[in-house]
Amino acid sequence: MRAESMLAGNGCDVSDEERIQSWLKDNAIKDVEAFVPDMAGVARGKVVSADGFGSGELKLPEGIFAQTVSGNYAVNKENVEDRDMLLQPDASTLRPVPWASDPAACVILDCTRKDGTPVETAPRQVLRSVLELYEAKGWTPVVAPEVEFYLINPHSDANEEVEPPQGRLGWTETGKQPYSIDSMNDFVPFIDKVYEYCEAQSINVDTISQEMGPSQFELNFIHGNAIDLADQVLLFKRIVREAAISHEMMATFLARPISEEAGSALHIHQSIIDANGQNIFSDEKGEPTDLFTSYIGGLQRYMPEALLLFAPYSNSYRRFLSYWSSPVNLGWAVDNRTVGLRVPDSEPEARRVENRLAGSDVNPYLALAGTLACGYLGMMEGLQPDDPIEGSAYDLPFSLHRYLYEAIDGFENSEAMKSTLSKSFVKLYSDVKKLECQEFQEIVTPWEREVLMFNV
Repeated sequence: MRAESMLAGNGCDVSDEERIQSWLKDNAIKDVEAFVPDMAGVARGKVVSADGFGSGELKLPEGIFAQTVSGNYAVNKENVEDRDMLLQPDASTLRPVPWASDPAACVILDCTRKDGTPVETAPRQVLRSVLELYEAKGWTPVVAPEVEFYLINPHSDANEEVEPPQGRLGWTETGKQPYSIDSMNDFVPFIDKVYEYCEAQSINVDTISQEMGPSQFELNFIHGNAIDLADQVLLFKRIVREAAISHEMMATFLARPISEEAGSALHIHQSIIDANGQNIFSDEKGEPTDLFTSYIGGLQRYMPEALLLFAPYSNSYRRFLSYWSSPVNLGWAVDNRTVGLRVPDSEPEARRVENRLAGSDVNPYLALAGTLACGYLGMMEGLQPDDPIEGSAYDLPFSLHRYLYEAIDGFENSEAMKSTLSKSFVKLYSDVKKLECQEFQEIVTPWEREVLMFNV
């Protein structure tokens, strides 16, 4: 049972609602998980019986976008009444839920107000608005995310360090084995389950590899449309967690879950094609274009203001401390993994930029919106990047924000972000992050109890 079956043979005159109902009936679906991605990239919504799906209006309170990752709410002065949003199922996102005990499906919803206007603070709409800037120029971004994560033992004590799980031979990996086929094969049953679920949900994954940390993996997606890829990353995170649970493990996308180990990233490969399908980063001779260098210039100029989208939590900044596994500045170079902005060595038609800054803890819609907005501004303003880095960028000064509050200030005061992502989104997202930062600062850590308690 695959999502494409819903699209086949229905004809162009059939409405989305009719196509959804037909697919649900044909696949004997009993329940539908209908959700929107919130600010953290978490699925928020309702489970509706398949028989009742589409028979009435779907609604959710707009306040879910003011919700912190811990479940509290930032003050949302623009919607103090917490009005309902109207929810429209996107038929292209309808997929089976392969781990459900009874036949179930899931669908992603778009959010509108009663007058039909989109809710501009909804993360999916934030990305769509950036893509509209490109569309007005006759351009289409092409993206390919790479997502890293850790497998860990079932974990319930927040005061204890997490540990990698045992593989199928009863061995617990503790050292660094990047790109090891044997280490990866130790988790073949889990990996097979991930691929099985991805196939069922039409998630276009490419390769998987062992990364720097123990039981840390990276999965690459096949390049495509930005909205579709963000949807796939959202669904993929659910897949990985469910596949881990089925093998009595847990999976985490925390940017740095284990002390003194590598952090987890969400690398974003990005290029732009014109109306003829040509990569605007290469000219007829196969050489880099001015738009290509200006795109990199925009990333260098504006990503410090957008860093909150790529490093959204206090823990995100711990990842930047793990040299040799995360960037420390926004230098760029060709075929150099020490830089924040890497240009892979490729054929001219595949010329692209790899943004290596984002952690795997990001909301994929917002991370894609942020990087595309920065590149767009660079092209519009004709910005020029620094000279490419020679040697290791880790030897150069740290030039990112070091703390969450610095990133919040930079984002909240950015006129560039307000102009591309909307003022209301920038304000609300900043308020949510301020509350999360305050919650984090209220916690006395084990290090403070162990080191400071009786020594100060």
